[in-house]
Amino acid sequence: MQDFMAAGGPVLWAILVLTILLWSLICERYWYVFRRHPSEFRAALAAWHARADKQSWYAQSIREALIADLDIGLRRFLPLLNAVIAILPMTGLLGTITGMIQVFDVLAVTGTGNPRAMASGVSAATVPTMAGMVAALSGLYFATRLNRLATTEVRSITDRISRLED
Repeated sequence: MQDFMAAGGPVLWAILVLTILLWSLICERYWYVFRRHPSEFRAALAAWHARADKQSWYAQSIREALIADLDIGLRRFLPLLNAVIAILPMTGLLGTITGMIQVFDVLAVTGTGNPRAMASGVSAATVPTMAGMVAALSGLYFATRLNRLATTEVRSITDRISRLED
């Protein structure tokens, strides 16, 4: 692991930190959706069900507020998750640039006579790009699933609360 991190250069450490943040956000969102959200949904449903008046303008405003609160809870941190996903490949490209600078430094100092030093620069150029792309693609898959899950759940909430009006 340490050899891999050394081969990728200092930018790979930034990618590691961003990847840890990415997976922390993904795990937190799944924990929220499957552990915390059901109890919040039951509380909102009970609050709506306890209302005697469900037809007035005021009651409809309360209904929309309950749905909006649940929607906000389901979509919390998704913009941050998407931002981290967008930053990861850019950080990998930064690693490419810094690695190529190392290669050009070796060429400027030694000419073409030191292939080992050039290989180190090429490694520092390619490893961060690969790491950033792999982390971003895996995060993109789960972010899309979380967004779809939130959309589906909000539709389900709206339908269930609407059925209670009748």
